[in-house]
Parts: sequence; C-alpha cells; structure tokens
Amino acid sequence: MSKKILIIEDNRDLARLLESHLKDLAYQVDIAFDGSSGFAKADSDSYDLVILDLMLPDLDGIEICRLLRRKSSYVPILILTAKSSETDRVVGLEIGADDYVTKPFSIRELLARVKAILRRVEELTTGAKENMPAVIRVGAIAIDPEKRSATLGGKPVDLTAKEFDLLLHFARNPGKVYTRSQLLDTVWGYGYDGYEHTVNSHINRLRAKIEKDPAHPVYIITVWGVGYKFIDSEI
Repeated sequence: MSKKILIIEDNRDLARLLESHLKDLAYQVDIAFDGSSGFAKADSDSYDLVILDLMLPDLDGIEICRLLRRKSSYVPILILTAKSSETDRVVGLEIGADDYVTKPFSIRELLARVKAILRRVEELTTGAKENMPAVIRVGAIAIDPEKRSATLGGKPVDLTAKEFDLLLHFARNPGKVYTRSQLLDTVWGYGYDGYEHTVNSHINRLRAKIEKDPAHPVYIITVWGVGYKFIDSEI
C-alpha cells in the first residue's frame, strides 16, 4: 500500500514542488498551507509521515510537533528549518521530531531523508525481530516497541524519537558492538558524513536518562577504539 504523507508548509511553491516529487515516488500526498489546518489534517487522518515547516502562520511547527506527540498513535515527523533557527531545530528534535532538513535543501536530500525515515519505521514496527517479546526487559528497563515507550524501575522515561530508536536498536541486539558509522546508518537511516558526534551526544543524553551513574554505565557500554554495545547479560 502506498505511503501517505502530509506536507505542512506555508511556501506554496515549495509545497507543490515537494508534492510533485513525492508523487513521482508513488506516495499519496496531502498539503496544508498553515499550522491550524495542518494540525487538523494530521489529527483527523492517518499519515505515515508529516513533513513540517517550523515557521508557520497561526500555529507554529514546534507546537504542532508537541501536540502530535501527545497523541497515542505515533507518526514520524520530518521538520524543515531555516539555517539560522538552530534553537528551534534542537527544540523540535527534543520534543519528538524524527529528523530535520535545513533550508535551502536539495530535493534529492529531502527524498533520501523521507525514504530513510519510512524504511526505518517500517523495520522497527513490522519487519524486525518477529520472535522478540512484545515488551523487551533488561534489568530495570522495559521497552515497548509498539507504544514507543520505555520505563525505568516502573517509571516512564522521557525519550526523544531518536533516543528511543537508539535504545530499542541496542536492546534488540545485546552484546553486539557497533561503530558510530554503523549506528548512524542503522538508526538514522543513512550516512551522516562527518557527524559521528551526533551518536556521542545522543548516547550521552540516553545514558543520563537510564543509567544510575552515567559516568559508569551498565547498560550502554563504550568499547574503546570501536564504538558501543548494549549489556548482553541480565543485570
């Protein structure tokens, strides 16, 4: 079945250009040119991806992202940001956006991001690890892939979309050592040339949320000179 994508972008020329290229890839595409109608569409219909501009009239992209993440159903979000809006970009990722593209961007790059997000979500939700239990339990951590939620000692852990994907990938592959490049390719969905520090920063934030002592982690272990692995024995 064709994937359904919602574009929320007030630049009509850009929105129509994106629509044309996405339809060329056989995606179904809806467009909203302002925040209120965009959120109304996202809230009332089911989409496989929302492409969301942060600078919108009447209801901005940050608020839309926050509202969508309050819903029980999960929809991937790719945010479009201006080059100068680093703070908004970081906030967007922290409240649950899956990825971002900085304007001006190439259509080729955006389509690569779209395909990577859709492929990764499909693998995480339907195709991956059919024999894995519905809830993965390691020590005090419980991870529910379907609900995209995690608890530590029975208490919810507030994870961003990428932090959750990273934790789930580790938990599904205990003991396996991953380089930073491998994690970028697997969790982010494509190569981030020169951006291995992205992995480091996400792992540091993830450790701060799940480790009793982040300076001496027991779940996510550094393998010096190689990368990282998840604990492969019961704690």
